[in-house]
Amino acid sequence: MKFCTKCVMPDTKPDLHFDEEGVCDACLSQEAKNSEIDWDKREKEFLELVKKYKVHPDYDCVIGVSGGKDSTYQVIKVLELGLNPLCVCFEPTIPTEIGKKNLENLNNLGVDLIHIKRNPVVYKKLAKEAFKRTGDNEWQNHLGIFTTVPKFAVSFKIPLIIWGESPQIEYGGPASSKNNNVLDREWLEEFGGLLGNRISDMIGVDGLTERDLSLYTYPSDEDIQKVGLSGLFLGYYFKWDLREVLKKSKAHGFSTQDRAVETTYENFENLDCYSNHVHDYLKYVKYGFGRATDNACLDIRLGYITRDEAVRLVNKYDGIPPKLAIKEYIKYTGFTIEEFYKIVDSYTNKRIFKRNEDGKFLKDIDGSLVRKEEYIVR
Repeated sequence: MKFCTKCVMPDTKPDLHFDEEGVCDACLSQEAKNSEIDWDKREKEFLELVKKYKVHPDYDCVIGVSGGKDSTYQVIKVLELGLNPLCVCFEPTIPTEIGKKNLENLNNLGVDLIHIKRNPVVYKKLAKEAFKRTGDNEWQNHLGIFTTVPKFAVSFKIPLIIWGESPQIEYGGPASSKNNNVLDREWLEEFGGLLGNRISDMIGVDGLTERDLSLYTYPSDEDIQKVGLSGLFLGYYFKWDLREVLKKSKAHGFSTQDRAVETTYENFENLDCYSNHVHDYLKYVKYGFGRATDNACLDIRLGYITRDEAVRLVNKYDGIPPKLAIKEYIKYTGFTIEEFYKIVDSYTNKRIFKRNEDGKFLKDIDGSLVRKEEYIVR
């Protein structure tokens, strides 16, 4: 297991690449953002670009929102730029009270908001099957976010979608070196976290029909072309700094917790949904890094902490099972705790974590998996 020499991201992250000096895509992308990109020019480019999309009588763009710090910032930013967005929220798997409060705050910034209360019967069937098939309990939610927003854009004949930061540019991956600023069907299928499982593969699961799954199907090419739909990443045109994003969102009413969330050292991540913390834990058991690593790497790249600090934080916070989130997830799905961990264990990386003579994974008293020595973050 090789770790980036500048941050602490391991080479187990899918599609992450390192240069000859052991520096990962995301760190190289941040260096380019710091020294090579003319952000004033990018802003002018964005403002010129959106002029041609101001053709709708009511809305200039569509924004997919959750009420989190990033989508709150997106709304603030486009309002400051003089755009009138239509916001669309695809309901989280297991909504939290603070998440509901933050979504209401976003609405009160002065935007129209469509809140999709998805069919709970269909959604739960997808959630349980996706967890078993892919080891990702949020597969159906990611798909719902990336399909419903363009569906509403097509339905309202609004040709522009504005997304937030580009995950590939901020977190690393093949698109980080391509200056990729567009989210389309191809991006969704390659980088959208579907893990090779398409919505068409779910037809027939527990009686689900193609019609049941219509909401989770990307608009047709014909409909997209008819509207002239394009989806742009705001983070391509405006330098994205998670702490500046947080600061601005808080100044406009965004709330954080009094304590850190269960999967990292921060108190502002994934506040809208309990299930997101289970998702972070599943990433850890598969690849040996979780939300604390994500946060620490961003903090290193942005100059807020040193690599030594990051190593300490990652070793302290990554890998502890999020007990409250798991409890809520068990309650929601109806899985027993034994069924849940049987599925988790089936996706747990045998190269990274120790097992006993019977082949069972070793765990500390707090439930944390025990790493092999050569896979400890250093």
